Amino acid sequence: MKNIKLLSVCALTATGILVASCKKYLEQPALGKLSGAQVFTSSGLDGLLIGAYSALDGGGGDGGALGGGSAWESAGSNWVYGSVAGGDAHKGSDGTDQQSINAIAQWTVDASNGFLNTKWKAVYEGITRCNSVLSGLNTVSGISDADKKNLGGQAHFLRGHYYFELKKMFNNVPYIDENTTDFIVANDQDIWPKIEADFKFAYDNLPGQQGQIGRVNKWAAAAYLAKSYVYQKKWTDADALFTTIIASGTNSGGVAYGLTDNYEDNFNAATKNNKETVFAVQQAANDGTNTISEANNGDMLNFPYNSPFRCCGFFQPSMDLANSFRTDALGLPYVNDYNSHPLKTDQGVDGVSSGNSFTPDAGNVDPRLDWTVGRRGIPFLDWGLHPGKDWIREQSYAGPYSPKKNTYFQATQGTYSDQHSWAPGTANQINIIRFADVLLLAAETKAQLGQLDAAQTLVNRVRARAANPAGFVYTYKSNSDPMGGYTTTKAANYVVATWPAGTFTVLGKDGALKAIYFERKIEMGMEGQRFFDISRWGIAQQALAAYYTFDGGFITDIKGSSWTPNKNEYFPIPQPQRDIMSDGTTSKLKQNQGYN
Repeated sequence: MKNIKLLSVCALTATGILVASCKKYLEQPALGKLSGAQVFTSSGLDGLLIGAYSALDGGGGDGGALGGGSAWESAGSNWVYGSVAGGDAHKGSDGTDQQSINAIAQWTVDASNGFLNTKWKAVYEGITRCNSVLSGLNTVSGISDADKKNLGGQAHFLRGHYYFELKKMFNNVPYIDENTTDFIVANDQDIWPKIEADFKFAYDNLPGQQGQIGRVNKWAAAAYLAKSYVYQKKWTDADALFTTIIASGTNSGGVAYGLTDNYEDNFNAATKNNKETVFAVQQAANDGTNTISEANNGDMLNFPYNSPFRCCGFFQPSMDLANSFRTDALGLPYVNDYNSHPLKTDQGVDGVSSGNSFTPDAGNVDPRLDWTVGRRGIPFLDWGLHPGKDWIREQSYAGPYSPKKNTYFQATQGTYSDQHSWAPGTANQINIIRFADVLLLAAETKAQLGQLDAAQTLVNRVRARAANPAGFVYTYKSNSDPMGGYTTTKAANYVVATWPAGTFTVLGKDGALKAIYFERKIEMGMEGQRFFDISRWGIAQQALAAYYTFDGGFITDIKGSSWTPNKNEYFPIPQPQRDIMSDGTTSKLKQNQGYN
């Protein structure tokens, strides 16, 4: 306040005082500034590195994003850009709320959409923080080689992640590193080699395990490097790395990577950072700040409406996604015609409200459905049976379902939820890469190389976990006391099985890949990955057409939508960024193909 008052005095003084007098008051040393001697130490640089980690969720405060905008515009989960844009989910809520998402969901998005600019700024803030660490490492003295490698490896990994985010969203982006001095940089260079270099450095220099949970290790770097190879179709390089990771990789605690017995353990704060966690964004509830800035405020809108969660009815799973969990008599998915076997809902049924009787679908389903999709008549964690329409803000606009993977349990809400703001926060981690993801990417790689039996074995590891009764949803002992425990009666008719021996060989390469793609859809549903997958696979037009056709027959938000090939594979470069890089006539940032 003292500095503000001095500025006011200078502004209001009209005569009798020289301008130099004001200047004297204004020229004060920055308060709280750290000296180079304080920053350029092992602990000082680690503090800068923690700042680079803190940018992972895109949030800069209670409901805000780094660089301005709202936290959900830059959410680390990519729920808007990966899941809503990819057909996993409807925007939710109603048509007037957060209207910028409508254009993203319908693929009418253009360069003026403010969400894109918010995401761009937040990710580049993360890059800037990584560059600060790496710049400091170039000048620091008195630090051990081991610490220098570890700090540098983590900074390179995080920078690789941030650029991977930009590459898969925008494709053509300017590359800034710790040596850049002229920040007017064109976006006419392929940055994949730079991303690879960052992950390769991290892989070569990071230890196999870290002393603190949440810090990345060499195996996380290997997985991300392999994933970058997959995106570039470098199948041989990816295969070698995946083989090493699956055989030897360990998590930050030194435990060999594997699949948890219970699928849901990956989405529960009480069981996070388990053996399936390869790289996750850490979240904390009730950390003493009385804000939800560390409690996943990027997903604060994404809880059932008019429910115990208070807010806000966004991110509703699509009917297309829910139908994908239907299984046949053998427990196998309907890969080619899943929407021909739709689940029973109360969508559009006149007079059916939560107070009327409703019998859930009695057909065969994969149990992952009920850890991904909140649906009427099925236990919603320990909050009671999902009531259907009463928890939906506008069913005709966004459908009958509620999100589930981001939600906390009632029994542990005092520990793992954060209620310090107008919408809930949660300590649930944001999974960026988990071991199931690694297995399915490895299966895709094997199939591309013609190793179909090996690909099937990897997929079957994922399906075998889904078939484990330990991971089923069970009915309550008493529907009126949902925290009173569960019976041994399945909540739905869960029937799921592995692919019979030799199936992928019979299907051939194309058929095997289709099965692998479908497995990723149901295993990674509502995790912000879907659009980026269907785009890189080259099937976005047909996948989204199926979604628009089926869901559009019941739900108004995406009726008439279409996806344009040779354009919508990427989002447009945000216009404000092009303006910043312009000389008034020409921008250094060229716009992506098909956009103005």
